[in-house]
Amino acid sequence: MNAPIDLEGELRAIEAAAARLAPYVRETPTVYSYTFSESSGTDVHLKLENLQRTGSFKVRGALNKILMLSDPERERGLVAASAGNHAQGVALAAQLAGCSAKIVMPVSTAITKVERTKGYGAEVVLFGESYDEAASHALALAENEGRTPVHPFDDWEIIHGQGTVGLEIARQVPDLGAVILPIGGGGLIAGVALALKAKLPDVKIIGVQAEGASPMVQSIRDGAQRVVENPKTLAEGIRVGKVGERTYQVVKALCDRTVTVTEDEIARSVVELMEKNKVVAEAAAVTPIAALLANKVRAEGSLCAVISGGNIDLSLLGRLIESGLSQRGTLHRIELRVNDEPGTLRRVLEAVEQERGNLLDVRHDRAGWKVPVGSVQVDLLVELRSSDAGPAIEARLSSMGFEILELERRLATE
Repeated sequence: MNAPIDLEGELRAIEAAAARLAPYVRETPTVYSYTFSESSGTDVHLKLENLQRTGSFKVRGALNKILMLSDPERERGLVAASAGNHAQGVALAAQLAGCSAKIVMPVSTAITKVERTKGYGAEVVLFGESYDEAASHALALAENEGRTPVHPFDDWEIIHGQGTVGLEIARQVPDLGAVILPIGGGGLIAGVALALKAKLPDVKIIGVQAEGASPMVQSIRDGAQRVVENPKTLAEGIRVGKVGERTYQVVKALCDRTVTVTEDEIARSVVELMEKNKVVAEAAAVTPIAALLANKVRAEGSLCAVISGGNIDLSLLGRLIESGLSQRGTLHRIELRVNDEPGTLRRVLEAVEQERGNLLDVRHDRAGWKVPVGSVQVDLLVELRSSDAGPAIEARLSSMGFEILELERRLATE
């Protein structure tokens, strides 16, 4: 879209998509966050697309696309590539439209996402180490089997379907000043930007990507499309190396700002959102919160953060919770070496107790070449009442003559 954007025409297409989707998708709630409003100094609302069918906004675009296909196109069957949310969106959309779907997913895709996709009736093919390899294989299947491809973001029907999120935000949030959205390939932010700039031209549109997977941020900065080789982020829903041609043109024309967030900021935000707002979201979906908590975005008037999905692997969630608590100082891991003598472990545990630490896990190892003869390596995971209790426990153990290995490693890197 190099020509000026016809916002009125785009709005009509998005409103038509909303009418088309109404029997199948739910209007997700937008809730006021007292915690984030107080910490940021502005009214913050959360658009909860994690409560959408399949747990993500993706079903909106996929279903809009599939319902607009001709009967012969649907009868040939569909094919798509995805690491998760688009896969489930296409699978459910195909089921609702009464056609078959084959989804290509990278071999590293979490088994829960594979099973959910199969649960909606799709055939899953595991291929490639990355989304790009899976996407290439999906295109080959489209050509060899005559299937109709459904792109995850760079398609106008997909973009218009995602834009229905913007229509709902415009109705739900009073005095809207800005909307913050995650960016992967760009379908969600492009659709929401088209809808909101048509209805509320003064609203700011802000996009967020992970530092290790930021092709849109780099493309906007450089004024030309950029590719990130081997994108890396725990936020797999936005782990893309390149954005779409259509989405790039819309973002370039309509978005007011794009920013990046770090992996630590993402991990922290998963925990903050769950603990303080009782919202479970996947890593990609919390990037707007990460930008907000890191003071990378501001707004005049109400701010709406789009929580784009909630399909997080439970094992990853557990690791993120532990990481977030460790960053906060609530959990503390201590590694030490002690003499292999009766009563030594009891003295270590008493030192933890004296600082009112709650021992969650202890590992006691005397075997192996890393542990000198006559010594025992002890690893402790301690729950603390305050962030300064961890150093206090280490200081107490050191004063008792115990060798703190983790402390030595930290001092060596400072």
